[in-house]
Amino acid sequence: MSWATYGSFLLFAAVLTVVPGPDFAVVTRNALAGGRRRGLWAGVGVSSSNAVQGVVAAVGLGALIVAAQPVFTAIKWAGIAYLLWLGAQALRSAWRGEYPPDGGAGEDRGAALAGWRQGFLSNITNPKVLVFYLAVLPQFLPADPRLWQLAVLALSHAVLGLAYLALLVTVVHRARRVLRRRPVRRALDAATGVALVGFGAALGREQLVRSA
Repeated sequence: MSWATYGSFLLFAAVLTVVPGPDFAVVTRNALAGGRRRGLWAGVGVSSSNAVQGVVAAVGLGALIVAAQPVFTAIKWAGIAYLLWLGAQALRSAWRGEYPPDGGAGEDRGAALAGWRQGFLSNITNPKVLVFYLAVLPQFLPADPRLWQLAVLALSHAVLGLAYLALLVTVVHRARRVLRRRPVRRALDAATGVALVGFGAALGREQLVRSA
């Protein structure tokens, strides 16, 4: 694998990273609900999941999971259910419009852990992430790739994702004075909820079409 190939992968991964998806919605919601620390930990959770799935793909377990259709299907539906649940929470929050006066500034270890858990679970149950590592990464590798080469690409993608999500959380944090306003929070929660439900519904529809 040449440096030119690695650079091409980084460019491709960067473009893929900035396209809004479930990770974007989950991290944004955590940053809004719990502040900068919780948002950052949600981003760490997403990147941790990317790293795990990258290593799984590198050692060959990913292909086994995909080949075991009942297991892979169960993972898909678990991810769909989790996205719908997170979306429902956001919509309920928008409907109630009840927010702490400090905007979530008073954080504790439990809030950080909740952020990490949501980021990790939303990503680890997204079947498209594992498929990305199994189908896309080999396009940037030589015909007979080594384990470390696949691991480098996978971990590079995880690091890029973490950097982008950290930037996202920083932007949300800097705009906190505006975002703490109740009408704005309700609108953002509503938009995030619709996005999460939409992602979950799209994945569910795709799964039903494939099963038909």
